[in-house]
Amino acid sequence: MDGVTVAGGVRAVARIAARDDGRGGTSLPVLEGDGPLALRRTRGSGAQARVMLVGAMSGPLGGDHFTVEADVAPGARLRVGSAAATIALPGQSKSEARYDVRLSVADGGELHWLPEQLISARGSDLYVTTRVDVGAAGRLVLREEQVLGRVGEEPGRLSSRIRVSAAGRVVLDQELACGPGAPGGWDGPAGLGGHRAVGQLVVVRPEFAEAPVAARVLGENAAVVPLAGPAALVSAVAADALRLRRLLDEALESLD
Repeated sequence: MDGVTVAGGVRAVARIAARDDGRGGTSLPVLEGDGPLALRRTRGSGAQARVMLVGAMSGPLGGDHFTVEADVAPGARLRVGSAAATIALPGQSKSEARYDVRLSVADGGELHWLPEQLISARGSDLYVTTRVDVGAAGRLVLREEQVLGRVGEEPGRLSSRIRVSAAGRVVLDQELACGPGAPGGWDGPAGLGGHRAVGQLVVVRPEFAEAPVAARVLGENAAVVPLAGPAALVSAVAADALRLRRLLDEALESLD
């Protein structure tokens, strides 16, 4: 399939459907992506299927609108990563770019959504939305990492909203805006404190409903907090992408 180029940018959609194959594994009856959003199945592990999102073009550029959808059925296990960081770049269009992620995990399904970093390059303008619905007995690990500017440059404008529902209840709905034109104070002591990498983990597990995680600080720049229902949130900031990943990996290990 090819992406559709319209006045002002490219429209592209990638879709994944994961199903229990009845033999102790996970099948992928839907695995399709438009132009810049290519999907590749890679070697899985046990019952888990693995998919890699491969960017076939630069972007998103100004005016582009990319959408990625994943649906995990009961009994299916899916892990999704990306081959490289996504770089938001300025384009010929002066309008913002959009990147939407829509995820659904049914009761008894499991999704690990672990893309590489999103880098906001100077002059770019990107709005990212992530919406996740998890069933009462569903399981989720979602990682989101954002890097403000490439080495030695100021960031573009980046707005990001994430909304997660578990068992029909909203457990997280938050928005972050950084870069030129963002509300004042985003880079101050009450915001990112001068750090250029920010990330979070959302972990949904049925057992958290009965035994919520304990709120705690991890080092100087990360914290774990329980969310309403069977969920926990890890938030972290760091000087660069490598340190941020290390913080989030250590936090995830602490929840196991």
